[in-house]
Amino acid sequence: MMNDMAKPRKPEAGLKPAPQDTDGSVMALDLPQGELSPEMRAYFEKCDEKIGFVPNVLRAYAHDNAKLEAFAALYNDLMLAPSGLSKLEREMIAVAVSNENRCYYCLTAHGAAVRQLSGDPVLGEMLVQNYRAADLAPRHRAMLDFAVKLTIASWSVEEGDREALRRAGFSERDIWDIAAVASFFNMSNRMASAVDMRPNRDYHAQAR
Repeated sequence: MMNDMAKPRKPEAGLKPAPQDTDGSVMALDLPQGELSPEMRAYFEKCDEKIGFVPNVLRAYAHDNAKLEAFAALYNDLMLAPSGLSKLEREMIAVAVSNENRCYYCLTAHGAAVRQLSGDPVLGEMLVQNYRAADLAPRHRAMLDFAVKLTIASWSVEEGDREALRRAGFSERDIWDIAAVASFFNMSNRMASAVDMRPNRDYHAQAR
């Protein structure tokens, strides 16, 4: 027998009950999935096998196979290919940029990635809400300060900002990669917001 704490509560007057499954709606646009190439079908199967689901961002792009392939190729190159930046550092940039843009999809998905890769749920929550509240190493603070400045005032980035990254230990190629990841998520955030992209429900419970 459920106790009172376990019973579902009725929504307050005037409030709609929360949807039970955010996977039911990938985005606000009614775009049916197109014909996927064998490579993209295999990619979806690999996602399902490796993480247990296909990220909704991929499903959103799947209305056009060429756009899906381009998005997946760029994402995989920036986030997974060899770099002087660790995978965690790249995810940290994704979250800091997405916080400035208030992107629900990317904060949910990449906040989960930070929790998983760092093994620190508190760090993940701090970065989602305000990276300045986190006790970051000077390297990471410089990295996120640069990514955020690029997000909110890209026209104001100057040599002093790049020099701050060099002093924090980043190479010239690392600076390129920081800028590339930040730029990608500025684009991705805006697309996600434009079409009201919804994160997979699975992300919310990961690495808690």
